[in-house]
Amino acid sequence: MLLTAGLVAIVFGKLKQPIVLGYILAGFLVGPHMPYFFTVADMESIDVWSEIGIIVLMFGLGLEFNLHKLLSTGRTAVITALTEVVGMLLIGYFTGQLMGWTAADSLFLGGMLSMSSTTIIIKAFDDLNVKREKFAQLVFGILVIEDIAGIFMMVVLSTVSASRGAVGPELALQLAQLVLYLAIWLIAGIFLLPTLLDKTSEHLSDETLLLISLGVCFGMVLLAEALGFSSALSAFLAGSLLAGTIHAERAEHLTSSIKDLFGAVFFLSVGMLIDPQMIVANVVPVLIISLVTLVGKVVISSLGVVLSGQGLRLAVRCGASLGQIGEFAFIIASLGMSLGVLSNQIYPIIVAVSVITTLTTPACIKSADTICDALMKALPAPLIERLRSYTADENEDADESEPGEWAAYIKRFASKTALFGIIMLGIAFLSRSLLYPALVQLNLNIPMRRLVCAAVVLLADLPFIRPMMDLHSSEYTALWVTDRKSRIALITLNALRFAIVVLVIVLPIQQLLSFNAAWLVPAIAALAFVSHKSGWLISAYLKAETRFVVNLNERRVKNNTADDLAKLADDVHVARITCPPELDGRRLMDLSWGRRFNVNAIKIEGHDGAVAMPVGSQLLHAGDRISLLGKQDDLRSLGVELGFSLMEGANTLEGYLAAQQEGAETLFTYTIPVSDYPDLQNKSIKGSSVRDHYNCMVLAVLRNKLPVLLPHVNMVLQDGDYVWMLGSQHMAELLLMEDEPLLA
Repeated sequence: MLLTAGLVAIVFGKLKQPIVLGYILAGFLVGPHMPYFFTVADMESIDVWSEIGIIVLMFGLGLEFNLHKLLSTGRTAVITALTEVVGMLLIGYFTGQLMGWTAADSLFLGGMLSMSSTTIIIKAFDDLNVKREKFAQLVFGILVIEDIAGIFMMVVLSTVSASRGAVGPELALQLAQLVLYLAIWLIAGIFLLPTLLDKTSEHLSDETLLLISLGVCFGMVLLAEALGFSSALSAFLAGSLLAGTIHAERAEHLTSSIKDLFGAVFFLSVGMLIDPQMIVANVVPVLIISLVTLVGKVVISSLGVVLSGQGLRLAVRCGASLGQIGEFAFIIASLGMSLGVLSNQIYPIIVAVSVITTLTTPACIKSADTICDALMKALPAPLIERLRSYTADENEDADESEPGEWAAYIKRFASKTALFGIIMLGIAFLSRSLLYPALVQLNLNIPMRRLVCAAVVLLADLPFIRPMMDLHSSEYTALWVTDRKSRIALITLNALRFAIVVLVIVLPIQQLLSFNAAWLVPAIAALAFVSHKSGWLISAYLKAETRFVVNLNERRVKNNTADDLAKLADDVHVARITCPPELDGRRLMDLSWGRRFNVNAIKIEGHDGAVAMPVGSQLLHAGDRISLLGKQDDLRSLGVELGFSLMEGANTLEGYLAAQQEGAETLFTYTIPVSDYPDLQNKSIKGSSVRDHYNCMVLAVLRNKLPVLLPHVNMVLQDGDYVWMLGSQHMAELLLMEDEPLLA
């Protein structure tokens, strides 16, 4: 089998054809429908190997994908991919119905037609030397979103097939449960996996990393099978978790040979199912589906690009590139066969359609401009003018304007509520599925183990109550101050958030204790207040949050150094204001600008001179010149409350420091390693001596190469951190007197 595949691959390489087609041809040659060649006898082993092939292919796809790659694809790619997937899913389904196919066959046909072939497109772009053109880069972004949509489509198709008669609420509940499990796996994986690899990095030889990578892959598959979910999805998720770590390139290199081997076996198994007699008998469906694929994908994809605001010529070029089906269609077909819901005739038909559309792809890409010119002539002039007014200029990206304050606040509200709600539900799930069985093994009586589980759920949820209820945001402040009509809606949303907190805590506890837990609502409100005030709980949460963010961004920040902290000076701004009469005689601490807006006064210049890094008891006088430091959005929010803009005349921190007059109250920045200051280790910024002893503020903390800008005062400093400080001449003198290593 492998010898045949290797020889055919060499021939296809010389003919400059996609190697995937060579594997399919090799599979046909050694399959049961080609009696004039060597025939594979043990088809059961081939089925097992091909299933492993799908798993390894999905794992490899996940290694090429991470959350940052998804976020960087842009609006156009998302809109186009979703338009194409949904549109072709519907077109494929109705095409199958018109040909008299069953509902299951039609549904899977739609799924197969909705996915383009990454392998074939890259090969065509290489041959035509267009990989660096704008439309090609956009197509790559569309393919990323398509791959993600394809993974979830497989889950939906398998769920629909497995549920058989389940419709409506039952199916929705299964899908919601799946989304919850996926989110829990993703959050837990990001938190645990990079940390584990980081702690053991000294012992990660190539052999060890290969074993761990494949172990994570098949371990996730085993877990998914136990929970009744797709093995392909779990393999993809395992790969995407590794993709975010600094070991991603090594893992991808080490597993590439295994992926190539089992991927080839999978495509060989596809070729073994080709029955020439069945293709001849279904030549009409093959031609119909090929035509539907070519025309439908070009039209739907082009429409998606236009809907995203791009020009017609760019849209047609993108659409012409996506007019084929490939490897994902075979994976979806294999899924249908394994579930026993797909007819045997579908597989060879899809293979034939894939071959036809693969061969026509280069011609489609070359003819894109001709198609566009013909469209420009055929379409009515008013429609052409309307398209031009709607879409972006041919050489410019569509305008992606900043969202309004309400849109930005709703996005923030939804993301925070979903994230912390999932974490709390995950805690309840783990308590019920892992902790409770462990307590059974300890022979605890039923009331006691239920009480222990409920207590663990409540205590584990505590650190997440405060951040979920946190109202601090520039959008919230702007809406509250500038639009009184918005206050009712804001209060309603915050009440909704509190209700969600109550539900995700009360319902699991009620199930565990088997009683009406409504009386816990006042207790939860009290706990929310305690968590808001408790420095220890805030520190525990911040430690977990920082670890999660570090792991999430590990691959992006792997080259950061302590010297790079100074680059953050452009992200911090200083606004200078004149103290208004209404603040005359007020203390800085009474205004709570730091707590409410994360904006701090770094210098006050009055009639009696300048005061650098003023303390909270510092009195303000009308006419004082106050220098305020913070991020742009935070300064803008404070300006909304004060009634005037703080950003007019604001400068970056670097610009502000450069424009200072030298003197006793001149401000400086220094970076110090926490490892050289034992008194700072394992202490929060608030509890350390940084503020009082050095008369300074912490601008940023570099932890595991991730900079945390303007950190919370309850953030605990750890050995290995670097602290970027802003302080007066007094701070500089103290640091120099201590003769400690500085990175100033």
